[in-house]
Amino acid sequence: MTQDTDSLVNPDWWRNAVVYQVYPRSFSDLSGDGVGDLAGVIDKLGYLELLGVDAIWLSPIMRSPMADHGYDVSDPRDIDPLFGDLATFDQLIAEAHDRDIRVTMDLVPNHTSNQHAWFAAALAAGPGSPQRDRYIFRPGRGEHGEVPPNNWTSVFGGPAWSRIREADGSLGEWYLHLFAPAQPDLNWENPEVMADLEETMRFWLDRGIDGFRIDVAHGMAKAPGLPDLAAPAVILKHTDDDPRFNNDAVHDIHRRIRAVMDRYPGTANVGEVWVESPDEFAKYVRPDELHLGFNFALATAGFDVAAIRAAIDESLAAAGGVGAVPTWTLSNHDVVREVTRYRPEVAADAPLDEQENALGIGIARARAMALVELALPGTVFIYNGAELGLPNVDLPDEALVDPVWERSGHTERGRDGCRVPLPWEGDEAPYGFSANPHTWLPMPDDWGRFTVERQLEDVFSTLSLYRQAIELRYVRPEFSGPGVDWYQAPDGCLAFRRPGGLICALNTTNSPVPLPHGQILLVSLPLVDGMLAPNSAAWLV
Repeated sequence: MTQDTDSLVNPDWWRNAVVYQVYPRSFSDLSGDGVGDLAGVIDKLGYLELLGVDAIWLSPIMRSPMADHGYDVSDPRDIDPLFGDLATFDQLIAEAHDRDIRVTMDLVPNHTSNQHAWFAAALAAGPGSPQRDRYIFRPGRGEHGEVPPNNWTSVFGGPAWSRIREADGSLGEWYLHLFAPAQPDLNWENPEVMADLEETMRFWLDRGIDGFRIDVAHGMAKAPGLPDLAAPAVILKHTDDDPRFNNDAVHDIHRRIRAVMDRYPGTANVGEVWVESPDEFAKYVRPDELHLGFNFALATAGFDVAAIRAAIDESLAAAGGVGAVPTWTLSNHDVVREVTRYRPEVAADAPLDEQENALGIGIARARAMALVELALPGTVFIYNGAELGLPNVDLPDEALVDPVWERSGHTERGRDGCRVPLPWEGDEAPYGFSANPHTWLPMPDDWGRFTVERQLEDVFSTLSLYRQAIELRYVRPEFSGPGVDWYQAPDGCLAFRRPGGLICALNTTNSPVPLPHGQILLVSLPLVDGMLAPNSAAWLV
């Protein structure tokens, strides 16, 4: 490890951390059922230590029927048997802490599973009951209540309302689910909901968890009166004026959450905040709300210097305006992997060499953006597999399990392509991920070149690049100071300097360009005649 040995007693560890997102289903499977588990995470802690990360974030591991792969929680204070049990979780925390790695986990406050005890009680108790008031139930419109209460649609596609049968068998009220019908939205105007979340937070914090990633942190509060959408919503997207999200009352909820966190020094939370406006984003990271907010600006920018610079400038300004820490990420479990996003478009039936060339360009660009991301001030989030240069996988229809696929009427393929299990070793699937060849999502036949085993032996691999970059970020004083100063750069290029003296240069063109003056620390691709190669980046001091 390159961090200080006292890193776990530093209450501000999160201000300049490298956090590694573990998608547990796809990380490492020790049970042999084809699905990753907590024992698998424990088994790979040595790898995470070698990579040099400060913390891991575990995507959902709480008890769940898995209608949305854990984001439908039926018991928020237990581990789902698919992943292990509380004893295994406690072991993970202890062993991670022994390696100076902090552990954070997903918290899902916007909704529960429809198999949660509260929802069963709501169905049984009937209209107007205290049990039903924990969720958002409404009578339907129309002569017989046959029309949903408003025109809201689900983020996953289809209507956002489902009608229930009452205990007497008659068609009754409708309940709101902004995601799948198996994920009923909670009513955050009910004080029991906040009290229960506080109990859940204390349960995990008392076990030694170091923080939370808050799912749909811009949700929870709905627009008063639940007004209709002014225009049809797009699947998996929404705007800042969407009445389903980003309503002012959500900030009081985050203040209550922060009050709990503040009683546990050294812990931190990061919110999934999908808003477009930097000013709106900044509201979530004010001093009494979230410690950090997931900033998706780089993850949504193309490999274009104007878009990249705008994303950096707007993000720094938004965070700086409220004294917050900027965050950066290029991908996560909901986003197409950066290698595929940056890859030039090629026809599905294009010759293999043309497809391989496009993939190589995508990998080169992803390597370059990794150096840009890790050069910036603040906290960096790395999605598992990004450090291996993994592309999205074009899975066959019959393999798709994301609820988006069914909810959209098979018009949107969903997010499975970025969730395929990681390749660890060997030349054939499942590449050491599991002893079971039938992994929960199928693994490609050509991923032997991406395995951890192969890349650890190659000093020029993407994994080696990440390891070098993370170590330099910790040990070099030039990575200090807030903000960046921009250099003049040739067309298609950008360069910035950190106050501590680090220079980062990026070339998005197809030709080599001269480097800024300075001593080279690291390059994402070898230089070409002493110049920065196409689709590459460099660090200099």
